[in-house]
Amino acid sequence: MTGKTWAYEDFVEGASLDLGTKLVSAAEIIEFAQEFDAQPMHLDEVAGRASILGGLAASGWHTCAMFMRMLCDAFLLDSTSQGAPGVDHVKWKRPVLAGDVLSGNTTVLAKRLSRSKPQIGLVTMRSELFNQRGEGVFELENTVMFLTRGASA
Repeated sequence: MTGKTWAYEDFVEGASLDLGTKLVSAAEIIEFAQEFDAQPMHLDEVAGRASILGGLAASGWHTCAMFMRMLCDAFLLDSTSQGAPGVDHVKWKRPVLAGDVLSGNTTVLAKRLSRSKPQIGLVTMRSELFNQRGEGVFELENTVMFLTRGASA
């Protein structure tokens, strides 16, 4: 893990990290749904419009996957991340529709060193995604494990 930019020490409580943007295409919504969540509103524009979602909508699980890609691209792949023990909270606040442009951020809520493994730091984060109108579409809270700078050398 040497040479990774983000180690435990680099996360500051209250800091917000930008996740960039992601254009959501109809083709990717349908492709994900065909494999993982084949409900009509995720497969067909007409069915999506007839549903309460108002159009061809990404599965909530697809929204989670897109968030994870954005997180990886923003900083996680350039970090000493050791994974996460789970997700404390996830909420799909609005439909993510074909053509939406997602943007987001991750805010560091808390951090502490592991008592049993002091080379591991636990960073609790709250992440949010918004559509192009600034409407919140997704939120997630979880703790991620990062190696300390000394442990990653």
